[in-house]
Amino acid sequence: MRRLAAALCALALFSTGAQAQTIKDFLAIAMKKWTAPFEPFQLIGNIYYVGTDGIAVYVIKTSQGLILMDTAMPQSTGMIKDNIAKLGFKVADIKIILNTHAHLDHTGGFAEIKKETGAQLMAGERDKPLLEGGYYPGDEKNEDLAFPAVKVDRTVKEGDKVTLGDTTLTAHATPGHSPGCTSWEMTVKDGSQDRQVLFFCSGTVALNRLVGQPTHPGIVDDYRATYAKVKPMKIDVLLGPHPEVYGMQAKRAQMKDGAPNPFVKPDELATYITSLSEDFDKQLAKQTAALEKK
Repeated sequence: MRRLAAALCALALFSTGAQAQTIKDFLAIAMKKWTAPFEPFQLIGNIYYVGTDGIAVYVIKTSQGLILMDTAMPQSTGMIKDNIAKLGFKVADIKIILNTHAHLDHTGGFAEIKKETGAQLMAGERDKPLLEGGYYPGDEKNEDLAFPAVKVDRTVKEGDKVTLGDTTLTAHATPGHSPGCTSWEMTVKDGSQDRQVLFFCSGTVALNRLVGQPTHPGIVDDYRATYAKVKPMKIDVLLGPHPEVYGMQAKRAQMKDGAPNPFVKPDELATYITSLSEDFDKQLAKQTAALEKK
């Protein structure tokens, strides 16, 4: 947790324009957790965690193959494939790859896995140029944030559905963190009960510029619209692109045969979105003040 706190501190400093931290500094800290191994496990229903200790990656088992949700840093692709195999699945059975947002820590393995499996990559339509260019929006020439470019086979917008076999996911446009940030909703069986699951794209400010020369046009309105849309959603299980979004490690440690699944927490989404919105307002004020001092 100390390492994670240090990484988040570095990220906050950078995102408010402080010069004490660079992207290289931040990545050097964050990578220690982002690339650390974590044992894969069945999270709930047909959803499995195959990510690292610091970056969430999911496999969804269907009657006609596997859906892969995001990847991690490029150097972790081998680890992700090994995690899939540890669960008894075959990487070759990946038929669909879904992306939440086009940042290097969630897209690094797309090109390799897509080439190996022939899977179809689907992502939010406003993130397509980022994925196919392998760059961070508003910082296209920054090699520190670049990732292997990959072809997008299908773009999605609000309400679009992706189906493989007996499983359907619904896309929700939740821009801000990236222009085409997409959250994915599905229903899973938890014993005899149906649970609504949301793979929330992200709502943090992170490296994004909100004022002056914003990372992408309309970014402030995008964030606010996303918070307003997501907060009232009726969700039983909140998942996200990083484990700390939903306390993955602590919940994993609580899992016991015959006990209620600790990932079922219906009030978690609204609480989390409230904290994101409050932090956004603080970051916006800091960036605005810093800009006015120039």
